[in-house]
Amino acid sequence: MSSASTQLITSRKMGIYDPFQQVSMWEDPFKGDISPNTGASTILQVDAGLPNKSEFNSHELTGPSRNDEEGNNTADKVRRRLAQNREAARKSRLRKKAYVQQLETSRLKLAQLELELEKARKQGVYVGSALDTSHLGFSGNVNSGIAAFEMEYAHWVEEQNRQIFELRNALQAHVTEIELRMLVESGLNHYHNLFRMKADAAKADVFYLMSGVWRTTTERFFLWIGGFRPSELLNVLRPQLEPLTDQQVLSVCNLRQSSQQAEDALSLGMEKLQQSLAHSIGAESVLAGNYGSQMAAAMEKLEALEGFVNQADHLRQQTLQQMSRILTTHQAARGLLALGEYFHRLRALSSLWAARPREPE
Repeated sequence: MSSASTQLITSRKMGIYDPFQQVSMWEDPFKGDISPNTGASTILQVDAGLPNKSEFNSHELTGPSRNDEEGNNTADKVRRRLAQNREAARKSRLRKKAYVQQLETSRLKLAQLELELEKARKQGVYVGSALDTSHLGFSGNVNSGIAAFEMEYAHWVEEQNRQIFELRNALQAHVTEIELRMLVESGLNHYHNLFRMKADAAKADVFYLMSGVWRTTTERFFLWIGGFRPSELLNVLRPQLEPLTDQQVLSVCNLRQSSQQAEDALSLGMEKLQQSLAHSIGAESVLAGNYGSQMAAAMEKLEALEGFVNQADHLRQQTLQQMSRILTTHQAARGLLALGEYFHRLRALSSLWAARPREPE
């Protein structure tokens, strides 16, 4: 009698593929592709007297394979990383929304202030600002455009102080690259807003802007065409950015040199404008009786001042943008923090100087 059972050997390949694909966030891809794994062959022994047992799944008989566990662990890691990225993005959106709301509130307050100042001007009275701006050296100008600039600049300083605090905490907490990049872009946009505000103020009264009365006394000591010299700021920031690569050192030196050349050209243009203005006013005798034509010619020359202020601010803005391209995200964050701290200390120095003890006369 032949044997009652026979031995059947089957070999089946098992594959595992994780469905997670690339996820893009703010143009920074997080690649989570997982290569397919192949399982080992499974050998089943089937009793000839028990038909259809070969239909049983080999995975159910042998239990989860090692590749199954590795695939699941990798998938869990990807899920956790994606969840962390989504949470970081959510927090960044909330911060940005709060900042936009704050700007909108400030805009409404400024619009209301302009209406009140215009009404007061027509009535011939002066309405003092409720904001204490003595530490900023504000003039209390009744010109609606200048008064609006002073209020807006006060809010700008408050926002800069908040950004300094946030940057310092982010660097100490070692936040993600995405969060740090968001803070850097916000800081650069904040300076861009200052240049926009100054352009509007220059249209209202360019002499007021160039005099620097809207800044503290110590800041005025470094004033150059309504602001700071970009080359001087680079010298201040350079030690705070170390260590720099050889290529970064070369790029920063070239940027400082080109900024210095542009500053010299603008300074020379301002000097020639002053000489031309003095010549047009005082060259001819006061007895000639052409006072009106002299003043008209002088007014035409003074219109060029607004262009000089805008060019100087454009140079400052371009220097900041070029530095952000040269530096890494972490270095750019440190640079913005150092720049904000520098301005803050200048304002603090003005307050200390004004409050210094004086000997009685």
